[in-house]
Amino acid sequence: MRKLLYIIMLLVLASACNTKQESKPYSWEEDLHQRLLTDFRLTESQVKDYIRRYIPDVTDEQMRQWEASKSLECMVLYGEKRYFRNAGPNLFRVDSACHDIKVAKEGSALSASERVNMENLPEIIAAVKKDGKAIAVPKRMRVTYTLTVDTNAVPAGKIIRCWLPYPRTDQARQQNVKFISASEPEYIFSPQDCRHSTLYMEKHAVAGEPTVFSETFEYTSNGEWHNLKPEDVLPYDTTTAIYKEYTAEREKHIVFSPRLRELAAKLTAGETNPYLKAKRIFRWVNGNFPWASAREYSTIDNIPEYVLDNRHGDCGQVSLLFITLCRISGIPAHFQSGFMMHPRAWNLHDWAEMYFEGIGWVPADQSFGIPTFARNADEEYFFLGGIGSWRMIVNSDYGMPLVPAKKYPRSETVDFQRGEVEWEGGNLYFPQWDYHMNIDYLNY
Repeated sequence: MRKLLYIIMLLVLASACNTKQESKPYSWEEDLHQRLLTDFRLTESQVKDYIRRYIPDVTDEQMRQWEASKSLECMVLYGEKRYFRNAGPNLFRVDSACHDIKVAKEGSALSASERVNMENLPEIIAAVKKDGKAIAVPKRMRVTYTLTVDTNAVPAGKIIRCWLPYPRTDQARQQNVKFISASEPEYIFSPQDCRHSTLYMEKHAVAGEPTVFSETFEYTSNGEWHNLKPEDVLPYDTTTAIYKEYTAEREKHIVFSPRLRELAAKLTAGETNPYLKAKRIFRWVNGNFPWASAREYSTIDNIPEYVLDNRHGDCGQVSLLFITLCRISGIPAHFQSGFMMHPRAWNLHDWAEMYFEGIGWVPADQSFGIPTFARNADEEYFFLGGIGSWRMIVNSDYGMPLVPAKKYPRSETVDFQRGEVEWEGGNLYFPQWDYHMNIDYLNY
């Protein structure tokens, strides 16, 4: 009996050793593939079911035409054609004929954020013109942000590391940030010079229970508007640190490819004033790239090139295209992001800032673009030099290190908004956790 137990013990030990030897080191290629499988998870049949709501007799030939034009996003994974999780809805945003079919059936209306902007923009413009100050119309908010890791996503007893988004304290239009509480007794705020503003916590996983991280804070968000005029913009001092840093390329989504150089030259041909150059770029991007739901940025090699290839983009994608074209054209620009905090319409959101000599940094929200509801010239180009009151600024750049350092590649390798989670066994990707924000509007 003892001999049998000894043999069993040896077999168990050998199996454990083999398992350890066979465990693979982390591979970005394998991680990327799993991310693509998460985003491209629909079959052709599922996508057709959605399309039939508006085009009941959709044909295979139409499907192939939409795929060829990049209006219907798909790719081959493991030898199987798979469609983007929002391929169907995006088709009716990107393809003009499909868009018209959907509007004819359902009509069109302003979104919830547009309805808020209709009130907010004239309020900001009037206040700036009256007082002469570019920052105006403050909105005070109390926020509870919660990130919940799925039950048993991590073995019981293992430490889960979590980074939550936190409002920046170094922005003129974001004021009086007040920390109220966190779910854990110990936490770390990122230093002010970190490009991603975070609150970091750790917690042990418990068997059979979700792992919940939360924070509560208050802050004041202001609108900002600069009534820009070409004659107010001075020639750049190209020797300054600001000019050199923010007109340079940046790995890997601000790359001055021959294609983008040629495009920037074409758009700004004959124009020397930086503001008027930016206006041409802003107007061209607005008119050519409708908003569409985006696949995860971490799966895209070069976002501006992706926008050009696919003829659509969400807020961060068109912002990076705008920034790249500005920098090529000698206009300093950088990425900024966090959340749009509009009542009944809060969401992740990205935008840009441009630097004009004699004025300074001014916001540019390429995704909000030229509002369809614009009633005058001030509202038409409000978002080129202006931004609404409803924002939470978290990031002043993209793809920068987190503090404390993260061991594994982030779920959001470009932006930082929803948060990040990992444990000793690897990064926890989006299907393994969820997030929610509760906003109490204190002066709305």
